[in-house]
Amino acid sequence: MPVSELLHRASQAAGRSVSVFVRDVGRGMLEVGHNGLALLGLAALALVFFAASRAEVRQQVEVHTLQWLQTRHEARELASGNVLTGLSEPDAVLRATAADLKALSREQVTLATWISRRYKVAPEPVGALVQEAWVIGQRAGLDPTLILAIMAIESRFNPFAQSPVGAQGLMQVMTRVHDDKYESFGGTRAAFDPISNLRVGVQVLKECIARAGSVQEGLRYYVGAALLESDGGYAAKVMLEQAHMRNVAEGRPVPLNAPNTPPASTLRVVDSADASPGEAAIPAPAQSASAVMGTVEQVALLR
Repeated sequence: MPVSELLHRASQAAGRSVSVFVRDVGRGMLEVGHNGLALLGLAALALVFFAASRAEVRQQVEVHTLQWLQTRHEARELASGNVLTGLSEPDAVLRATAADLKALSREQVTLATWISRRYKVAPEPVGALVQEAWVIGQRAGLDPTLILAIMAIESRFNPFAQSPVGAQGLMQVMTRVHDDKYESFGGTRAAFDPISNLRVGVQVLKECIARAGSVQEGLRYYVGAALLESDGGYAAKVMLEQAHMRNVAEGRPVPLNAPNTPPASTLRVVDSADASPGEAAIPAPAQSASAVMGTVEQVALLR
């Protein structure tokens, strides 16, 4: 047999041998792969069943999963330029001092709207204050317009107002003097919560009126002028503003720029002991409101 033919047959035999080898190895690898995947699947199922049967493991998995999802969400929000990511608080609206004016009575809406325009504050917070003044006024036996007038003169409806002597909030209560009254509201910082300040202020006002025997004299106690010759015109201002508000609530027109200081020609200088009911004790020209407030520390316990 020629050498060339022998070489040809040898090469064919070698090719068949290599082909069989490669085929066998491939089949073996495929079997191993299938078996490996089957074992991996069984291990995963066993892990899942184990985790499902352990409450603490399941909880940890849920927590990590939620954290991962939250992180991904925040990353997307930051990428889009939303700087409030992670600061959302859907329940924050529950802290807001605001009321739907549709829930108020006609006279309350009329008065809230007038106050809002006169003092340049939003009607919804004013509506909440008007509504509260009606409720607390009825409980305390006080005209709600008196409560609102005090807020107007004291702070112009600024819930964060503070006087040089430490009177704070809407009704300018001396917080450090009446700290005990704020205990039921969580502490003295509640002085800057409008509703809490209103309620404490009404309590103080009620005590002042009871001590003095009349609204007019009670206002002198409230402003800390009970031991002074005059109250700097404070009572007169409050009572005139109350008259404006009462007229508005009853449907009578009152200009937004109506003065809250009585004309000097209609006032006379009188001592508080000589003042007749409904007449405010007006200071002599040399006595100013600032001078009165400068001595408040001396009579702080009265306010």
